[in-house]
Amino acid sequence: MTEQKAEGDRPLFEGEWECSQCGAAITQLPFQPDAERPLFCRECHRKRRAEREVRKRSAMVQGSWTCVACGGDISELPFNPTRTDNLLCRQCHREKRMAQA
Repeated sequence: MTEQKAEGDRPLFEGEWECSQCGAAITQLPFQPDAERPLFCRECHRKRRAEREVRKRSAMVQGSWTCVACGGDISELPFNPTRTDNLLCRQCHREKRMAQA
């Protein structure tokens, strides 16, 4: 496996891999591949990314919950919660993420 510089000084890793979805040959990657994770060719990666975007926009679950941090109302979530003792509203979630960064 060799490493080259791509546009923008991002390294490209060269090797002989196979797309986990369609079986196409992959010879360059913009990251060091991990044997534990699947690899996807450009076309399959684009398709999967587009599907993710569609799911993101349409996956909101309507309901009535309470934020455990501020007590505010939560009317929609991007997932169907299995527990309600750990739910945060958007603002509290954002503040928690910023504090962890």
